[in-house]
Amino acid sequence: MKKQHDFTQGNILKQLILFSGPIMLTNLLQTSYQFADSLWVGNLLGGNALGAVAVSSTIIFTVLSFVIGLNNAALTILSQQKGRDNEEGLKNYLNAFVVILTVLSVTLGALGFIFAEQFLQLLGTPENMMTSAKAYLQINFLGMLFLFGYNFISTVLRSLGNSKTPLRFVMIAVALNIVLDPLFIAGFNLGVEGAAYATVISQGIAFLYGIIFVLYRKLAPFSIPTLPTKQEVGLILNLGIPSGLQMAVIAAGVAAIMSVVTGFGDDVVAGFSAAQRLDSLVMLPALALGTAVSSMAGQNIGVSEWARVKKIAKYGVLYNFSIMLIIGIIVVFFAEHGVRLFIQEEEAVQFGTQYLQIIALCYPFLGINFILNGVVRAAGAMYQILVLNIISFWILRYPLTALFAHLFGDTGIAIGMGSSFLVSSLVAFLYYRYGKWRKKELFRT
Repeated sequence: MKKQHDFTQGNILKQLILFSGPIMLTNLLQTSYQFADSLWVGNLLGGNALGAVAVSSTIIFTVLSFVIGLNNAALTILSQQKGRDNEEGLKNYLNAFVVILTVLSVTLGALGFIFAEQFLQLLGTPENMMTSAKAYLQINFLGMLFLFGYNFISTVLRSLGNSKTPLRFVMIAVALNIVLDPLFIAGFNLGVEGAAYATVISQGIAFLYGIIFVLYRKLAPFSIPTLPTKQEVGLILNLGIPSGLQMAVIAAGVAAIMSVVTGFGDDVVAGFSAAQRLDSLVMLPALALGTAVSSMAGQNIGVSEWARVKKIAKYGVLYNFSIMLIIGIIVVFFAEHGVRLFIQEEEAVQFGTQYLQIIALCYPFLGINFILNGVVRAAGAMYQILVLNIISFWILRYPLTALFAHLFGDTGIAIGMGSSFLVSSLVAFLYYRYGKWRKKELFRT
């Protein structure tokens, strides 16, 4: 196997900067992928079609959240095996993930296709959107294997210290989607179904290219799949299930906060939605650093290099704080221009601008959560991270947002959210400093 990046030696800060950069770009491209999809559907087919895609995407994201959970487990297990320089263990666990994800993707794809309408009814999808939403959802479920595989290959490479190659796969998927969307939607007159076909084909080609590229370059020790051992399956599910549940906790927490926002009327909802779109872009560096730190720490935890793990956490926090502080200051000055990209109604723009200006300088503290939780996750302490997320969203963010909104009106939404970032970063630090996550041992020595 071609030598990948070894994070158990060398300059940590330099490695962090070089390794996290391509992950940031990959995340940005993933966001532009969804943005381009919405742009084509909205402009070519109108608001009704865009609504149908948005409702279906909620279901797809819910399924994907479990995939992200399993991918976090893969990042932890494979990076530790890489750090231990255990070629056989790496190969065996890679095989186990391939088998589990293949079975899971085929099963979920079949169930999703059969019960697509029932899922949409559970979300209260309007009748005039049902036909389009069902078609869009069913086509995406047929391509579930591509969605799983496309994400998994990137995770495997990152666990081995390679963040540049996954960027190549995402660029292919994004470029294809931008070309195929208008072709299938308008050129072949397939409407919403055309958008779904464009997505599945783009991801399918990127997935197949990824497999061929990785095998040809020998970037990871993939082999012909065989049945994994009970121990391998047990460890993967023991880490993957709580990691998947973390995403469910986050999704439910976001929905709960939205229930506070909707109480203030249409203008506040519109302003908050526009601000959230900008939020998702602003948080990309912190998310990328969290992934980078997790992979780097995982390799060092695998060989008990705790001094390096501590340095990775320290540099990660300082690098994140610097980047997010600069971004926060920029947002304070250009918040209104950003909000006006999405909405024009004056009252909505005013709320969105005020929200961003209050919360912008709290971004660095939310980033601290991603860094420290990424290090803890690298040790395999998934249940502990699940508890930290429950505290972050359900004991801090939602109650504080509701409380300050009650005390200060719509201005309190940003005050509550921002203060929760501050307190949850303190909770994350206290667990990182005093928690027993370092005693977690995934493999017998």
